[in-house]
This record gives sequence, structure tokens and C-alpha cells, in this order.
Amino acid sequence: MYEELRQVWGQLTAEGGPFEIEQVTVRGVPVKSFKNAAPTLRDFWLQSAAQGDKDHLVYGDERWTFADAHREVASAAAWLSSQGIGSGDRVAIAMRNYPEWMLAYWATVSIGATAVGMNAWWTGPEMVYGLQDAAPRVLIADAQRLEILAPQRSEVGDFITVSVRAEGAGPSDAVDWSELKAAPSEMPEVEVDPDSDACIFYTSGTTGRPKGAQLTHRGCTNNIMGVAFGGLAFASASRLAQGTQQETPPSPPRSLSALVVTPLFHVTANNCVAHAATLAGGKLVLMYKWEPGEALKLIEREQITNLSGVPVMARELIAHPDFSKYDTSSLAALGGGGAPLQPDLVEKIDKQVATARPSTGYGMTETCGIITSNAADFFVDKPASAGPAMPNFEAKCVDDSGKDLAPGEVGELWVRSAQIIAGYLNRPEATAESITEGWLHTGDVARIDEDGFIFIVDRAKDMVLRGGENVYCAEVETVVFEHDDVAECAVFGVPDDRLGEEVAAAVVLKSGSATTAEDLRAHCGARLAKYKIPRYIWLLEESLPRNANGKFLKRQLRDELDLAEAT
Repeated sequence: MYEELRQVWGQLTAEGGPFEIEQVTVRGVPVKSFKNAAPTLRDFWLQSAAQGDKDHLVYGDERWTFADAHREVASAAAWLSSQGIGSGDRVAIAMRNYPEWMLAYWATVSIGATAVGMNAWWTGPEMVYGLQDAAPRVLIADAQRLEILAPQRSEVGDFITVSVRAEGAGPSDAVDWSELKAAPSEMPEVEVDPDSDACIFYTSGTTGRPKGAQLTHRGCTNNIMGVAFGGLAFASASRLAQGTQQETPPSPPRSLSALVVTPLFHVTANNCVAHAATLAGGKLVLMYKWEPGEALKLIEREQITNLSGVPVMARELIAHPDFSKYDTSSLAALGGGGAPLQPDLVEKIDKQVATARPSTGYGMTETCGIITSNAADFFVDKPASAGPAMPNFEAKCVDDSGKDLAPGEVGELWVRSAQIIAGYLNRPEATAESITEGWLHTGDVARIDEDGFIFIVDRAKDMVLRGGENVYCAEVETVVFEHDDVAECAVFGVPDDRLGEEVAAAVVLKSGSATTAEDLRAHCGARLAKYKIPRYIWLLEESLPRNANGKFLKRQLRDELDLAEAT
């Protein structure tokens, strides 16, 4: 089977093949790149106009064809351009998974401006921080985000506010999205640098504040090719191993219907699902929030072929009491990323969903999407593996000193590719710490087996992976320590059956304090998004254990503290 994968891999990436690999120089470093990737996201989007009257965006009873979407994107781009927005400018997008998120995104990148994806779960102070850091010239936001920002609007600089689905509830100086739609539907003619910033997505910071990762056009279009390659290579190799196809791999499928179940301000939904579906001329069915019963209805109604979310979503879908009552025969791929799919879930998907094959991908915001992919028979055979690195990546494991390790040895995973971000916005030191001569330090401890499949075995970074969301412990600790009654605090992750991990905090209060765990949660709730607030809090009387350097021993706390005794 693995020989067939190598055969297909070689055919697809060979000179003249659809996924031919070339070496390019990016920021002074030679890296691998897909030769046939679109130069920029503008080029990629304009190519999709050929899909015409095919359905592209679906939200509730609303529907956009590709032609509809192109008209609206061109109008929004023309309006932004008329406001002087162009190359080097930033447009922040703050809303839930509405169709306007995608339309605003394509309009922004098509004129060479940078889309700033703001986390829709951020609190007011978090929104202020993001807006101060990114300094956008335009904010496109829904009613709820505008309401959250309103009390602190004076703390951020001047920018044009565009309201979406606000029904007159936005600030008095806000421009309604309908005005952008009414602009002439003429896409401005601009030149876009492939290595310029296409978008900025915020990833929680190890030092207490989220960092704005600068995703480039080249990085994003390479990821589109990587996603397409992974799907085609594993399916082709599986069929070849079973003797059910000729040796020449088939052309990529041209019809796809994806259910978008994770937030568009992350690379999972935007870069890996929405971009890939657009390449395939596919339909994106947007969910406001995840609900497995509603997902089943949409799968049947919209003939969904692909559902890629965090593992708990696939688990809840197939375990839903009404699963058998709905027609799910259109499903071809079920799985996702954001967290490892547990081996038992891989088996359940393969056995319980007759038409769907399990699939996963491992990636990061810092790689504009996926690094690896694993699917079909290969995922069933190696359910604990994230799969091999895509052909436009170099991957290696290194020891604590950065020395290369032999295959099979465990160390931190480093990767290099055209997909690596340009850096972190306004954070040259953090960029230098994370990227060495083009090699991204992933912060994940891994091993690479004899077939090139990568197994993630631990995490080097002090982080909790909660339902696909990265929660950096230092950020939560910073907020907890802002409470006047806190003397010591250590935040760490604990296992959770549904979300993979939950946020926990061991806290020592100052002598005489009457502060409760609920007081601390309320304190955090005013400053942090809900998913970052510790679910489990221990209020301890004795000082927290430390090592010789004075650092709290979080692994010891995790092992010794009883969840039943947490508040």
C-alpha cells in the first residue's frame, strides 16, 4: 500500500505533473513550492468566476452562486478602493460565519489589502488589543461585535466602520454593507506581490498576548494545492492498492459541498475548507454555530460531501440519536483537524458512515494551513499518525539544541516551505525565536516513521488545545494575576472526553482573601474569551511546587490534583 502511495506521489509531483514542485527563494531562503499554484489569492479568486451559476455560498435560506458572489465581491472591492484602501492597508473582519465574511475577505485580498480575521469570541478588551495591534483602516463587523466594542471604541484609532446584518443597530457613523453592494461591480485592476500579507490571523501568545501571524498570498495558494494534493493522493493510492483503478491517477474531483462548522477566522475553515471548496467549484454551507442535529439536516438537504471540523464534531454527529434517520449517503470525507482524531473515532467513522472515509490534517496558523494529511486506508492503517508532510514541505525532528535527529527519534518538529508565514506582526523577536533560516519551530514533539508519516507525541509549548482552539497558559495566567488577591497561579490543561482538553488553574490566594473561584471566573470573563476561562479551579493553601529555576511544576500539578476537588 505504501509503495502505491510513493508511486502516486511521484507521478503527481513529477515535472509536468499537476503538483510539480519547484524551488523558489522567499525572504532570502530557498523553499519548496507548488509550481502550478496561483501567484496570489486575487488570481485564484478571479479564476473561480468560470464556475458561473453553480451554488457557492449557502446560509439558511440565502444562496449565492459563484456569479452572485463575484458581483458582490467586485462591488465591495470597488467601494474599498474608492475609500483609498489598497496595498499595505488592512481591513479587519469581525463577525460570525456569515456569507459576508467570505465576501469581505475576497474583496480585501483582491485589491492587495490585508484581511485581519478577528476572533468573534473576543471580549471588548481583546478586540481593542487586536485593533490597536493591526491598525486597520476599515472594520467590517456584525451587530454583536459592534456592541461589544462600543464601550471602548474611543480607545482605538480612526477607521471606517462597516456594519453587517446590524439592521440599524450599529454606530451612527457606520456604513451599512448594502452600500458596498451597491457600488459598481467592477473589480479594480491592481498588481499584488505574492509575498505580501494576504491576511493576519491571531494565534494566542506564549507571553500573554495573541500574536498576529502574517499569512502571505504565496503561502495561502500553496496550501490550497496541498489540500487538493492530499485528498487526491490518498484516494488514488488506496484505489491503486486495491486494484480498482489504472496506474494513472484521475483528475481532481470538480464537485464538492462542504459544511463549514468551525470559525472562518481560523485557517481550518478559511484556508483548508473554504479555499479548497472554491478551487473545486464547490458549495460552502455556513453554520452560525455547531449543533449536530442541525448539521444532519443540512447534510441531507444540501448533499454535503465534506465535513471537516474538530474531532468532537464528528463524534457527536455519528453518536446523535437521529443519525440513522437522515440521508448521509452524500458524505465522502468526515474528520478534520485542530486536534488529533482519536484512533477509536477513526474506526467509528470508517465503519458507521458507509460512504465516508476518515481524514485528518495537521497544521498551524503559521503554515497558512496544513503541514500533513492522512486519509482513507492510510488513516485506518495508521490512525495515530497525522500523515506525511505535503510535498512542498521539508520536515525534520531536532533535539533541544536544534541538532537534526535520525528517523524514528523523538524531538521537536521543524518544517520549511513556501507556506511559512512572513512573521508575527509587530513582533520581530517572536519571529526570530520561531523561524530559523526558514525553518518553523512547531512547538510539537514528534517522530517520523520509515514511511515518512509524522506522529505527534507531545507538545513543547505551554498550551491547552481545547476543542481545536489554542489556549496559551501564559495569557490566562497574566489575566488571573491581574486580580489583586492572587498570590500564585499556574494554568494547564486536563483531559476532557468531549473537547480533548479543558483549561484548569491552580491558585494560591493572598492571606486573608475571601475571593472565590467564581470571582476569578468573573474577573477572567471580563478580559478573556469564554473558551479561555478556566473550567476547573483549585484554591490551594500551600505554595505551588516549583523546580530549581522557580518555575511551577505543571505536570506534577496535573498528575496530583483531583478534578473532583476542583471548583
